[in-house]
Amino acid sequence: MKIGFLGAGAMGGAILSGAVKAGVLQPDDVYLYDVFKDITDKYAEMGCHVVSSDRELGEAVDILVMCVKPQYAAEALDSLGDSLDGKAMISIMAGVSSETIHKMTRGNFRELRLMPNTPALVGMGAFALDSGTDFTDEEKAFAQKLFESIGIVEWMPEDLIDTACGLSGAGPAYIYLVIEALADGGVAKGLPRKTAQNLAAQTVMGAAKMVLETGQHPGFLKDQVCSPGGNTIVGIKTLEEHGVRGAFIDAVVKSTERAKELGKKK
Repeated sequence: MKIGFLGAGAMGGAILSGAVKAGVLQPDDVYLYDVFKDITDKYAEMGCHVVSSDRELGEAVDILVMCVKPQYAAEALDSLGDSLDGKAMISIMAGVSSETIHKMTRGNFRELRLMPNTPALVGMGAFALDSGTDFTDEEKAFAQKLFESIGIVEWMPEDLIDTACGLSGAGPAYIYLVIEALADGGVAKGLPRKTAQNLAAQTVMGAAKMVLETGQHPGFLKDQVCSPGGNTIVGIKTLEEHGVRGAFIDAVVKSTERAKELGKKK
């Protein structure tokens, strides 16, 4: 299949680069249009085909990955015209529903909406895919293979995709904040900055892997670390006193609401 990327910034570029690195996409099968020359130059050097317009991209490919920001959706989709007639689109635009996408674009095409995240660049992405897609079985299998090559895939009804945006889409930024804060605590008590950062990052990665590989509830795993009267339970108590749990819950809720708002802007 010929795959097109309309936009290859942080998120689109993470998917494209990650999939090429994993060997699922071959550069010669990838077509790209982006308004920023430094981005197009980067992927041209990789061996991808760079085209000169949205419509030319739509005409060149079998599946188009729509990676523009939601506030620019209307202009970009209108520019495609009917170039995707009979073809397929994968949309990663936060808050922009499948219904809205079809209203903004001419032609009859199949569509799969999903929410990715940037750790796809290192093969550790989290992808929420719309289980109600009208993709063919072949296209769904391709999407599954593409995104599984750079992370985990969860299929869900489209009305939950915005929630995935607030959780896993925005989540890496929340975790970077956690890593930075943990490292700062280590530095405050005498660890060298690089050492503290490495310990914090590895701790987060290891804890996440424990959840995924054991299948145990995070609360159970937390209890396994907390010895009676030990230093860990004192740290947990401190976090609870500062409302960390509620802050993360509210961050996901507010981010989800913002994703819905962005999708309504044209």
